[in-house]
Amino acid sequence: MMKKWLFILIPIIGLALLTGCGGEKESATTTTDPAAAPDFALEDHQGNIVRLADFRGKVTIINFWATWCGPCREEIPGFVRLYDRYKDDGLAIIGISLDRPGWEVVRPFMEKYNINYPIVLGNQKVVLDYGGIQAIPTTFIVNRQGHIVDRIIGYRPEAFFEKRIKELL
Repeated sequence: MMKKWLFILIPIIGLALLTGCGGEKESATTTTDPAAAPDFALEDHQGNIVRLADFRGKVTIINFWATWCGPCREEIPGFVRLYDRYKDDGLAIIGISLDRPGWEVVRPFMEKYNINYPIVLGNQKVVLDYGGIQAIPTTFIVNRQGHIVDRIIGYRPEAFFEKRIKELL
């Protein structure tokens, strides 16, 4: 009888751990076997193409966000400060806006928040390439070798990101 329960309980416990039940409400995943970050070629507000491959050799934060997202608006000033502080040490940040109206709402937002790092407009392909973004903000940290080492869903304070990137710089 005990063996029968183990066969039922072990998968349930494993599923609960994988989905975060009983843990933090927002998830952060650090992987010991990082996967290569999918490359993309997306347009910035000046019409230039931004490719992830252009940032190879840098620790890169890729942040999926939108102007209407409250937690995104809280997080972005921290990214601005982190970029100022660590860009010369090899930090890159790329914001991928998922705003449907596009540059009409993103440009004024960039000016208001003094965003100093590249912002591009996302599309269905990049969303799917990064696992199907289900919530924003969703942030990926990519190491200097181009591998995803963290996937963070939900808001995190500046200190969280600073600690993590300092380990990689």
